[in-house]
Amino acid sequence: MAEAFANVPEYTVGELSNVLKRTVEDRFGRVRVRGEISGFKRHTSGHLYFALKDTEGKAVLDAACFRNVAQRLAIRPEDGLEVVATGRITTYGERSKYQIIVEAMEAAGIGAWLALLEDRRKKLDAEGLFDPTRRKPLPFLPEVIGVVTSPTGAVIRDILHRLADRFPRRVLVWPVLVQGEGAALQVARAIDGFNALAPGGPVSRPDVIIVARGGGSIEDLWAFNEEVVVRAAAASAIPLISAIGHETDTTLIDFAADVRAPTPTAAAEMAVPVRAELVGRTLDLGRRLVLALGRGLDRRRTEVTGLGQRLPEPQRLVEERAQRLDHALSGLRRVVALWLGERGRRLAIVAGHLRHPREVVEAKRARLAEAAGALRPRDFARELGRRQDEIGRLGARMADALGRRLERAGERVAVQARLLDGLSYQQVLARGFVLARDRAGQPVISAAAAPPGTALTLTFHDGERAATVDGARAARPPGVPKPQGTLL
Repeated sequence: MAEAFANVPEYTVGELSNVLKRTVEDRFGRVRVRGEISGFKRHTSGHLYFALKDTEGKAVLDAACFRNVAQRLAIRPEDGLEVVATGRITTYGERSKYQIIVEAMEAAGIGAWLALLEDRRKKLDAEGLFDPTRRKPLPFLPEVIGVVTSPTGAVIRDILHRLADRFPRRVLVWPVLVQGEGAALQVARAIDGFNALAPGGPVSRPDVIIVARGGGSIEDLWAFNEEVVVRAAAASAIPLISAIGHETDTTLIDFAADVRAPTPTAAAEMAVPVRAELVGRTLDLGRRLVLALGRGLDRRRTEVTGLGQRLPEPQRLVEERAQRLDHALSGLRRVVALWLGERGRRLAIVAGHLRHPREVVEAKRARLAEAAGALRPRDFARELGRRQDEIGRLGARMADALGRRLERAGERVAVQARLLDGLSYQQVLARGFVLARDRAGQPVISAAAAPPGTALTLTFHDGERAATVDGARAARPPGVPKPQGTLL
């Protein structure tokens, strides 16, 4: 029996493992395997380890994905997710197993994509990233618009063309990949980069951001469903418009953005108003403002005219006030005359009680003489000297007090005299007025009291003249103003 296998080559275990490894790798250099992820584990080194099993669960294939590739995967692996893994088949000699080294991975079928999308949407919604209260209003007319999109696609041309048609604005384009490996990370960094720009810096900070991409399959738009993009959009301090795909396409960034546009062109329309419409609206508001101001002025002019018609004529007001002033002056003269008379009488009474200093001195001398007679001869000279000194001091104080009192009384009399003189009708006559009296000597204060033929006595400041009223109105010489006062 041993001779039958004498020609079969003999291998060590290591040699056989190497031969199998080369055979498998040469035969299956690159394959695509479809299966459901099971037993997913992420090692502390960053490598991924899991198994792919078919839908019936009869076959299992171990899989490994190294860290440098795991960071660029288009989807996030998890248990139960059906995927298509692209890689190379190799063996693991230490355990006599074969496995696939994954180099790329994508969800298998639209159902798997939608299931993954729904699970991710629920997770992010639970964190509050899609809360409508977090959304910010768009600026009415932004100065700078930031656009995150591919610089070579038709999307950027459509946006620039629509902005030029509606209202030209300054546009900053942050070029990014919009699908494939690394696209999600570039889009997130672009959003964060625009937010990191300082206002007033060398590069203008955008007032609004548009994240745009044309239409495509769910796999093509998957970069905008990644968590890193959604979180960057939700954290943006600048208002953000998402314009991904066509109107029927929905991505997770649409829920986190402040406004969702059905198309990139619609995003440009949302970002700026139509300049022609804005100019027309401004002109219309200007016309309405002018009309409103005109109507307001007309209404107030009518009100002022109506109020003016209710007012009496100014001449009548002046005449009435002048007549009241004349009566007040007449009463003031009488009051001043009575007041001055009373003050004069009181002054006369006070003056009657005053004694001349000489009389006072003589009285003091007489009293001094009486006192001197009562003194003994030896004290007479000394007492006499003391009394004389006292009398001298008292006399000086009395003379001084009397002089001051007479001086104050004289000043008050002078003030009252000047006031009486200022209120005297003689001063009024000196200013050019005339006092008209009838035959009884009573003042004539109105034209009705002096009909034609009335004899009058006209008193001027320097004399009197007789006159007769003839009833004719004298013509005023040219250049002589109309008198404003009333004859006394």
